[in-house]
Formats: sequence, C-alpha cells, structure tokens
Amino acid sequence: MYEHSSTHPAETTTPTDQTARTRRRRAPFRRTVWRRVLPTVAAAGIGVTGFAGLAHGSDVGGATTGGLSHDSSARAGSVRPAAAADFPTWGTRWVVHATADTGSPAVGMINKTAPGQDRITADYQVDTGRKVCEGSSCSTFMAHLTGPVSGFLSVVAVDIPQDRLPGVPVQGGGGQPQPQPGGSREEMLNRAATWLTANNGAQVPYSQAKVWKDGYRQDCSGYVSMALGLPTPGTNTVGLATDRGITRPVPLGELKPGDLLIDAAGDNNTRHVVIFEKWNNDAHTSYTAYEQRGDHGTDHRTLTYGLPGGDAEFKPYRPVKFGD
Repeated sequence: MYEHSSTHPAETTTPTDQTARTRRRRAPFRRTVWRRVLPTVAAAGIGVTGFAGLAHGSDVGGATTGGLSHDSSARAGSVRPAAAADFPTWGTRWVVHATADTGSPAVGMINKTAPGQDRITADYQVDTGRKVCEGSSCSTFMAHLTGPVSGFLSVVAVDIPQDRLPGVPVQGGGGQPQPQPGGSREEMLNRAATWLTANNGAQVPYSQAKVWKDGYRQDCSGYVSMALGLPTPGTNTVGLATDRGITRPVPLGELKPGDLLIDAAGDNNTRHVVIFEKWNNDAHTSYTAYEQRGDHGTDHRTLTYGLPGGDAEFKPYRPVKFGD
C-alpha cells in the first residue's frame, strides 16, 4: 500500500510521408512551422525518440499515416480565436498520454483521421521541463485535456503562436502556482508542503495508480519525486535508494532538512520513503517529516522510522542535488 513499482513503456514514432504533404500559405499570426520527415531529422543528429510525445505517424494500434503541414489551409475555414480553455489543433494523429510524460501510455488520439478535426479543452497545464519540438515550434508544456479525450497532450499540437496555453493555469486548477524544481533544501520542503493543501485545501489523497494535477503519482515515491523536481510521473522507492544520480547513503546522525529515510526492501506494499525535516529534540529520539501514506494522503508529522526502537528497515539518504 505504499509505493508504485512499475514503469511506463516508452512510445515510438514512425516517419511521415514527405510526398503526402503539401505546403500552403500560412496565416500571418501563427507560428511558421514546417513538418520535417523524421529520417532527415535523424540524419541531422536528432534521435527519433525525441518525437515520442508527438507520434504523428503512430496509432495506439500501430497503424501509420502521413501528417499535414501546420497551416490554415490544412483545415476548412479560418481558425477562430480560442475561448478560455478551448483551442484549435493542427496536423494529424497526436497522441494523448496518461500522464504529463511523453513516455507514458497512450490513452487516445486527436485529429485521428483529418488535420484539425478536433478542438481541445484544457483545465490546466504542466511544465515538464522536457522540450518537445516540431519544426521551429517547441514547448515544454503538456496540457491536461478534458475533451475530446481525457489525458495529457503536448502544447505543440495546439494551433497557437505561444509555447503554452494562454489563460490556462499552470499545474493546478484555480490558478494554483506550480512548484518549480530547485536545488535548495528549502525549495524542496516548500514543494513537499504544497501537497498538504493542494486538494482544494486538503491533502492530496494516496494512490499507487493515479497521478495528481502536476503529473506525479500519488504514492510515497511519486510525492518525493515531485519534491525533488524529478521527471514525471516519478521514480519508485528502489530507484530513490539505489540511483546514485539521485541519492547517496549518509549516517543517521547527519540527517539534514530534505534528506530521505527509505525502506527499499520487500514489494510495493511494504516499501516506503519519507522526507526528513528536523529533529524534535537533542536526543534525536524522533523527527518531523513529510510523508505520503496510505489511507491518509499527504502528512506532516512526528516519526521514528529508522531510529533505535523504530522500524530498522529505513535507511538515511541524501539527495545529491544538494551538493553536500
């Protein structure tokens, strides 16, 4: 009941057919974008996997078709200005993902049979920190769609001149500010605290299967990944303990704010991780920590995991991003 242990398979894309596309005059207010055939891009040194979030030439079932250029004449009529959360799209066969991660499973597709066939509605967007480009247009943002398919879509698929959706909150409904990745202990603890009230003033509920509005899993390791600013949807508890690009072991007595106590043994029903904030006394008999726990959700409470008389399976680790 503690943490998620599975990983999402990465998507692949297939080349579009250069001869199937036509070049047309573009409306002056839109981004000027030319669709490139993927082998040409790959020859220039850009891997095909860099387009995993686009997948214009792939379907959930594996069928392929060619795409069309990002221009006004690829659709019938002119593009009307976007309403508050209603936007036009361009091109064909854009994959909608399960989470704000281009490597997460596909849950649907927009413009499946025609360019600009679907308009999308979105209630928030996530800055993933991972750039997706198509031609000269790039964005690190993924929009959370409420229609016509529920899921996450790269903002590059939206027919707007910006790299993000105008007027749509970033990483949280109601304009809730996005906790930005940072390198300091204070910033990490501040991000951890956001989940205490992120659910309309209440804590984020626990789940190994669901992701929160910021794209992170709602289990303990997803929560810690969010606090550390790791890529969505987050690594698992074993990864937090064993990946030396993320943490390193430290002595128990040297714990500092933002360090972790991790039980990486057993399975996803027994493994757990918490974020150390401070010692509660000079004798170090308890500490205050941030935690995402089953049957409760996000918590900020006194713990003894890893201390004498407490659960000995928990070991102390220090995020290497702190540089000490």
